[in-house]
Amino acid sequence: MATTTENLASATKPEYAALIESLNQDLAREYQAIIAYVVYSQTLKGAEYMNIAAELEKHAAEELNHAILIAKQIDYLGGAPTVQPLSVQVTGDSEEMLEADLQNETTTVRNYRERVRQCEQLGEYAMAEVIRQILVNEQEHQIDLATALGIAVPRVGAAA
Repeated sequence: MATTTENLASATKPEYAALIESLNQDLAREYQAIIAYVVYSQTLKGAEYMNIAAELEKHAAEELNHAILIAKQIDYLGGAPTVQPLSVQVTGDSEEMLEADLQNETTTVRNYRERVRQCEQLGEYAMAEVIRQILVNEQEHQIDLATALGIAVPRVGAAA
């Protein structure tokens, strides 16, 4: 395992700085997801959404775990984890809530696929495995949301 000094040294390399920046964007998105799932799980209206509301509560806890794992990776690289979430779409319409969540999860899946590639290119294979496990969970969220909306799971291409 690398020492803290080695971590800080690696963080000064441009490719590591870019990875830290990308992970911080991922962390901000995880914070966004926590907030959205907490709020949406409690404000969804309609009998048809009660099952998904309970599932969203579980998603909130899973997103918190993701945030902790991502913050740990940022710290390992010698970076400082962000404290700012991305903004949450506020709406009183249950379907719009789920659609916003699905769009965010689709972006998250795309970004984590790219993060795995970045990690592997830098030889950070253990970090890539941590992110792969998060990715599996995020794809499950995507499936849950698409199912609740009665639509096909969006296909995810490469990161832009």
